Amino acid sequence: MHALNKNRPLRRIMLASAATVSGMVMLLALKPHTTPTVISDSAAPAPSAGASDSPGASSSSGKSGSSSSGTRTVTGDTVQTRWGPVQVKVTVKSGKITDVTAVQYPTENPRDQQINSYAIPQLRRETLTAQSAQIDTVSGATYTSEGYQQSLQSALDSAGL
Repeated sequence: MHALNKNRPLRRIMLASAATVSGMVMLLALKPHTTPTVISDSAAPAPSAGASDSPGASSSSGKSGSSSSGTRTVTGDTVQTRWGPVQVKVTVKSGKITDVTAVQYPTENPRDQQINSYAIPQLRRETLTAQSAQIDTVSGATYTSEGYQQSLQSALDSAGL
């Protein structure tokens, strides 16, 4: 007789249950594949535990009233997101954004670190290309992207751009 004979429904139930349990164990044991990412020091520095500068402008060229000439470094407001604070520091020279640094961003757990190791450099590139806070949100890092944009806009407002 065949193992799944219709006269033995209990055997069919046991085999189906064992197959389901085995499939679930294999599925839960599956580790997602992640590609290694390297963050260069210039693209995304390690975040600080607190704000190193108070929000507002600090002039590195001595020209505090001029937004069209000289070099200014301005730190944006700290924006509280669902996953942690985000704060951006912008360097402006002759009315052009020359550098953007994420001073604070979520790093509480490995998932935050993984997401932001990809998102922060991409947001930096977008900012330098767009020369404004009108940048695209990074997929998978929506909260960080929105906090980055808000802090960036406050820094640009303080710089007079």
